[in-house]
Amino acid sequence: MHSGNTIKFLAGNSHPELAQLIADRLGIPLLPTTVKKFSNGETSVRIHESVRDEDVFILQTACGPSCSVDDSLMELLILISACKTASARRITAVIPFFPYSRYSFKDKSRAPITAKLVANMLAVAGCDHVITMDLHASQIQGFFDIPVDNLYSEPVMVGFIKRWIKGWRNAIIVSPDAGGAKRASSIADRLGCEFALIHRKKGKVDNVEKMEILVGDVRGKIVILVDDMIDTGDTLYLATTTLHENGAEAIFVLVSHCTMQANFPSLKKLSSLPIARLVVTNTLPQTHLLDGVNEEQGETITDGDATDHPVTVNGTGHDAEEGTKHRGVNGRSTLSRRASMMSNGIGSGGTSSMAGKLTVLDISPLLAESIRRTHNGESISLLFGDWAERAGMAGYGQ
Repeated sequence: MHSGNTIKFLAGNSHPELAQLIADRLGIPLLPTTVKKFSNGETSVRIHESVRDEDVFILQTACGPSCSVDDSLMELLILISACKTASARRITAVIPFFPYSRYSFKDKSRAPITAKLVANMLAVAGCDHVITMDLHASQIQGFFDIPVDNLYSEPVMVGFIKRWIKGWRNAIIVSPDAGGAKRASSIADRLGCEFALIHRKKGKVDNVEKMEILVGDVRGKIVILVDDMIDTGDTLYLATTTLHENGAEAIFVLVSHCTMQANFPSLKKLSSLPIARLVVTNTLPQTHLLDGVNEEQGETITDGDATDHPVTVNGTGHDAEEGTKHRGVNGRSTLSRRASMMSNGIGSGGTSSMAGKLTVLDISPLLAESIRRTHNGESISLLFGDWAERAGMAGYGQ
């Protein structure tokens, strides 16, 4: 533990809602920071308090409602450089969705490995540590010469499944492609459920992309489709249509990162899909999706009633034995626990959308606890197991 210094937590413009949720859980204020653009597009950064000899954590995700991926990345680099030149003791970049994570290898001639370039830029700017979540490719951790903690939303999703999906013990976990098989099979093992794999291919005659189930039988079963990212929604559309045609009783879709932006044409297509629930995390701002996807109501079997054997947690959603109950980091007490799953608005004040198709899982508890443990020099292995799963079991609006 760094003796004598405190956490200084600041954020760029990409995800102010998540930044405030994390600050509330840590029981500390956000460091006053101004990040704006000049008329020619250059980014201007000003930090209004001293960070000398402090433990600095900077939250910035890959994109947001008011800035592009490139703008978000540039803001992060300049914030890191500003803290470095201001004599911060350690600078940790908290990046819930890592930019350019799909470009982690050369898939064709003269293709760039952009994820490696981003890793180099962060290190050169002065970053000492990176906390991220659900990297698209695990090998990105090896692009850094500094410590990287890759957190998983998997335990939170498992908790959600146990708490909110009736009949989950007889469900089948499905991966829409071979790349996500490891992720889906891991969730299936945690739940003790069956596993299925879908293969995507082009027709020999019409050259139209189609999907077929290679492993598993979904007929008459509750299907839980798991993936790490939604971009255009084409894979999701093909997968859910294929599962529906093969006799799935109900389809739930759980995704870590949803990169769709407002007014994206696929938002309307998502609303018409034969799914009971689309579950995404708030690694990226999702308020625009709540309006786009929940516009049409659909029947669902997760109506908020107790499951066959409901699991309860203590009042804080934390494991009291681990000593995390209402603990601050800088001598302040933390605020009351927010719900680990929010919909129709991220943060407090939202109303339940259990009758709609979209649910947003809040991952701020994982990020806040990882920040606290990193600052105190504690292990973060707790965040990969039962603690995170119990956070996913917490209810709405509590």
